[in-house]
Amino acid sequence: MNAVPAVKEQHAMAVSSDAAALIQVISRAASDPTVDVVKLKELMAMHERITDREAEKAFNSAMAICQGEIGQVATDADNPQTRSKYATYAKLDSILRPRYIKHGFALSFGEDVCDKPDIVRVTCIVSHVGGHSRTYHRDMPSDGKGAKGGDVMTKTHAAGAAGSYGARYLLKGIFNVAIGEYDNDGNAAGDGLSDDVRTMHLKAIDTAPDIEALKDFYRTAYKAADAVGDKGSMRLFEQHKDSRKKALDK
Repeated sequence: MNAVPAVKEQHAMAVSSDAAALIQVISRAASDPTVDVVKLKELMAMHERITDREAEKAFNSAMAICQGEIGQVATDADNPQTRSKYATYAKLDSILRPRYIKHGFALSFGEDVCDKPDIVRVTCIVSHVGGHSRTYHRDMPSDGKGAKGGDVMTKTHAAGAAGSYGARYLLKGIFNVAIGEYDNDGNAAGDGLSDDVRTMHLKAIDTAPDIEALKDFYRTAYKAADAVGDKGSMRLFEQHKDSRKKALDK
């Protein structure tokens, strides 16, 4: 049996009695030539508000059930630049698509105008068969810079990469997906330290002039990450500290 029609049927059954009663009143009023047109418009606006509210409730209910069916997603790829593992878009899609379709959702990715330089604003419109939709967005850097600030790709390549990263991070965020291991392949992790703070600490560690300074920078970064429970950043700081130490020991 096709899941989407089943979801539509469930939504139709969930329409409130208030909306059903109101549509009957509107139908009768519309057939009455003496009815006040202004009042009829007010009734129609009221019905629209009730219908919108019911559609939003159906959206939220379906999203809650859908997220409840999604467990932790294991990583399936490595990023050699940050020496971290992550779940690819293909992996996320293979797990999430069957579930969100079953609950009546459809996703449409695109881009929107962003007034920040070297930023791509990736958007995702999540539509539900009940009639409600919600738009999410994620701003991704497209300057072609790597974790250490160097140029690692052309602007064209960077814009494409930003769109891909943005779509994957949106997919994770919309359905509240937990990844099996720390995900920092896009140099833009989620909870814990902010991207700017993490980048600041990484830059300090990567450019430490000597071992003593490296120890101080690493200790400061580690404590900041530990204070907010950001274990991923803690591991990343340690990896960069070890790498910088090897460079300084040469």
